[in-house]
Amino acid sequence: MNDIDFLPPIAVYSLDGDGGAQAADLYDQGSVNAGSNGFEFVWIQLQRENADAIGWLETGSGLDGFIREALTAEDTRPRCTVHGDGAIINLRGVNLHEGADPEDMISIRLWVEKRRVIGVWRRPLYAVADLMASLERGVAPASPGDLVAKLALRLVDRMEPTVADLHEQIDAMEDVLDDPDATFSRAALADLRRQAIILRRFIAPQRDALNTLAIEDLDWLTERDRSRIREAGDKTTRVAEELESVRERAAIVHDQLLERRAEQMNRYTLLLSVVAAIFLPLGLLTGLLGINVGGMPGADSPWAFWAVTAGLMVIGFLLLAFFKKLKLI
Repeated sequence: MNDIDFLPPIAVYSLDGDGGAQAADLYDQGSVNAGSNGFEFVWIQLQRENADAIGWLETGSGLDGFIREALTAEDTRPRCTVHGDGAIINLRGVNLHEGADPEDMISIRLWVEKRRVIGVWRRPLYAVADLMASLERGVAPASPGDLVAKLALRLVDRMEPTVADLHEQIDAMEDVLDDPDATFSRAALADLRRQAIILRRFIAPQRDALNTLAIEDLDWLTERDRSRIREAGDKTTRVAEELESVRERAAIVHDQLLERRAEQMNRYTLLLSVVAAIFLPLGLLTGLLGINVGGMPGADSPWAFWAVTAGLMVIGFLLLAFFKKLKLI
């Protein structure tokens, strides 16, 4: 179960509430009816694209249309909605598939009630595989609320390396800004900001969904469950704050980059202005001496050209010294 590529399209487990679990048959009513089979609750995981899974969801799950629609919706955002004696919980995790963008977050939709948890997924999540692997180690969730908390915690644990990588990227960009001769791609900065914004767009509602579940008046939520769900909400809050920090740091780096480029442009503009100011009087003199009219002094003298050249050089050096004294260059 550790390999994400081998998540089964239909997985059913009966959990005894003491860390034990065993596989069950989706179509065996005796094995999926918790309480009557000696187990505390049942966890059912279904792939949305699997025809058998959706067929059971439509005809054999006993869920009303509102719940079925929520579990199979095309697109979802993290939320917690109480419906009767249960709750619809949508969560999201980072996409850790090879070659995928982490901000292309993958959803897991849950219907949670006292004796049953039904999860529906479109694309497999490592966090779900982690939780299934824990069943084999004998550390299964003790209750439906505990299952939600453990899944939320694993989702956050899987997010943290991605957020840490964003911080490392922004650290590298800030180090580059300290070197006036170094440069980095503005496209890379824009991509980093986009990742942080998209991730936070889903993480913040996920925090709210967990906090909402922790305070809902559901009799199957024990105080321990609420404590664990609050813990998951707190960790999700910290991740959301880290993403906000990345976004703000990226904005500061962007502003500093614009300031540095504006400063460079101002310096180049000033340099061009000084050069123009130096050559303006020299151009005026050469233009005046170049007019083709009679009476031009030195027109018949063999040393006049060199005298004019020397005079222009002296004027140029004086202008250069004047601008340096004004600290313009």
